[in-house]
Amino acid sequence: MRSKLFVPAARPELFAKALESAADAISFDLEDAVAPERKPAARAELRKLLQGDLAGLSTAQVVRADKILIVRVNACSTPHFAQDLAAVVWPALHIVNLPMVESADTVRQAVAAIEVLERERGIARPLGILANIESPRGLRLAADIALAHPRVIGLQIGYGDLFAPLGIASGEPAATQYVRTAVRMAAGEAGIDAFDGAYVNYSDQVGYRRDSEAARQLGFAGRSCIHPSQIAMTNEVFRPGEADIAHALRVVEAARDHLGRGIGAFTVDGRLVDGPFITQAERLVALARRLGMVA
Repeated sequence: MRSKLFVPAARPELFAKALESAADAISFDLEDAVAPERKPAARAELRKLLQGDLAGLSTAQVVRADKILIVRVNACSTPHFAQDLAAVVWPALHIVNLPMVESADTVRQAVAAIEVLERERGIARPLGILANIESPRGLRLAADIALAHPRVIGLQIGYGDLFAPLGIASGEPAATQYVRTAVRMAAGEAGIDAFDGAYVNYSDQVGYRRDSEAARQLGFAGRSCIHPSQIAMTNEVFRPGEADIAHALRVVEAARDHLGRGIGAFTVDGRLVDGPFITQAERLVALARRLGMVA
């Protein structure tokens, strides 16, 4: 998921356009983007969508094949959580995004509630969990959260909720890079992806590219988009480069030869290669294949 486009669940008129966009994933929001009095109607719209009404798009199967569908529900501690799950846990959904996660227990409680609905509704494919890190406690316990359950597929940063209460300016470089590094390491311990949060000034294309490239350099897999104008640049920044892919393919081929002869360290293109670099190359090649960049 290079790009994840946020769509307020209370704006069903935006659903079709979002699903037809170039975003890898669509994240329908039932949390901050929906006022309390509008949450019941928003749930009803998402239930309708996920059960097959795709607002005039060609076919449900085409959309579901091309897009990863995510719903950000309200926090487990709120009275909205159970109602949110009841509305959105259907076979068309891929991932539940949990906000304000501050413990491994929260993840496990959410999974238990999801499992009940999956059994009741005969859902064979287990839903993934994308856990938001957006509080000091959540950041401190990020590795525990990442390791809480096999369903956790990634950690996602929520800068607004994390920084604003602490008086940290939005986009402050030192704090942003510190949080990114901590979240990336926590996700790495669990062997899952890390996803960057939103860049709120969507009219600042230069700043957005610079900020996204900083996340990419730290190994982030993608980030949230709050406006369709951010999608193309996000996909470009988090898309592997042709030269990197070519090098990775040579590493994988050389590894097959050298490891078969018991040689664990060797050089490719003048660079030392051993275990972790081979793994990195294999991951890059796999990503390129998923994106159709190599056969």
